[in-house]
Amino acid sequence: MTGRRRSSPRPFPRASATAAACTAVLASLLSGCGSLPGTGGGEGAPVTVMTWAPEGTRTTNMPGMPAMAQAYARWVNSRGGIAGHPLNVLTCNEHDDSVEAARCARRAVDAGAVAVVGSYSRWGRSFMSPLEVAGIPYIGGYGASAEEFASPLSYPVNGGQAALLAGNGRQLAADCRRVALVRPDTIQGDLMPNLLDAGLGSGRGTGRNPAVDVKAPEGGTDYSAQVAAALKAVGAEPARYGTARSGGEAPGSCVAASLGDDTDTFFDSFRRLQESSPKVRVGSVLGSVDQSMVNRGGGASGPLEGADVTGWYPVPGDPRWAPMRRVITEEAFDDNRLDPADQGVQTTWIAYTVLSAVIRQLADAGVEDITAHALQNALDHGDRAVDTGGLTPKLRWRDDDMLAVADFPRIVNADVTYQVVRNGELVAAREGFVDVGGTLERRPSDDY
Repeated sequence: MTGRRRSSPRPFPRASATAAACTAVLASLLSGCGSLPGTGGGEGAPVTVMTWAPEGTRTTNMPGMPAMAQAYARWVNSRGGIAGHPLNVLTCNEHDDSVEAARCARRAVDAGAVAVVGSYSRWGRSFMSPLEVAGIPYIGGYGASAEEFASPLSYPVNGGQAALLAGNGRQLAADCRRVALVRPDTIQGDLMPNLLDAGLGSGRGTGRNPAVDVKAPEGGTDYSAQVAAALKAVGAEPARYGTARSGGEAPGSCVAASLGDDTDTFFDSFRRLQESSPKVRVGSVLGSVDQSMVNRGGGASGPLEGADVTGWYPVPGDPRWAPMRRVITEEAFDDNRLDPADQGVQTTWIAYTVLSAVIRQLADAGVEDITAHALQNALDHGDRAVDTGGLTPKLRWRDDDMLAVADFPRIVNADVTYQVVRNGELVAAREGFVDVGGTLERRPSDDY
């Protein structure tokens, strides 16, 4: 397998170029003309796909992903479908449960879905096998399960948790001599420390000091014990423990928290104990932290002010998201499940962009019957990379495009973005994507 190299960091276009590119994208996506992506002459057979995600659970919820899929279908169908094919989107609530995830996969098979698109599930072992047996590609999943980066039927659009953790380590490395990582006490969580350490080790100023691993139970209602353990590990424990003076700073001390939906509860506990501790730098990843959490935590006066946050995509205010925002406004204005700043919503938009592009490639090649096998063949062997409007690098899933990352052989995009909470707003910490593929490739597999 051949590793792929790009220069890193790769700058975003400057503001004027970005605005011009966005104008061009909007003109093609949102005008009423026949050049719209997804629009074509003729009446093709409907294309059925599925999008699943957990909703109404006590752990992880991603209602915006099926909502985005439905809005995309309404939008594209109002413009003639994808290359003349009406898009039929089925949704399924996988309840963050292995049995339900498998049920959603079987339902996709029974319904004749040609792909599962833009979905979220931690239960890759449960859902991927039914899809593989039926030959159904899994396009642009959130990256929440290891199987998404191993199955030959999976076509990820981002580098998943691996890229985020490695990127956050690199982002924190310049300022952190001592790091504590607070993560879920789960099998998935067990992978996190070495990924963060890979980023810390490749950055500046940390040497090879690993992060202190602080495990936290899922679904907790109070994380004071984990906060205290993390602060003690980096030399900034609360004053009530008798070893630290309240107030002031603790230079070089950093706490990274990656707990998914539980991160909000963690920082609520963190805010209370931080009042009697020296201040430390905070790090996290998008998906655990977002703008709504920053707002709930007090904005510029909250514990997340100054936090280093790593994401997959440009910041929500970037003009490259304008087409997605326009679709949400036109097709789902009153749907409160849809937050344009949510990485699940963003991933679903990108995944459906990929689906649309591949169907149009097949149509251009004279293929009229859009089947799961036809999609898989185009994804595996297509010569034309998918342009996502600058939200990711151009995407392609041939063997030569895969990165040589142990345990994650399907990664084709290891780019991340560095963001920071400044004056209560998540903004870009630097221009450009940062490619952490080299960091992941150098990570020793026996450290796992």
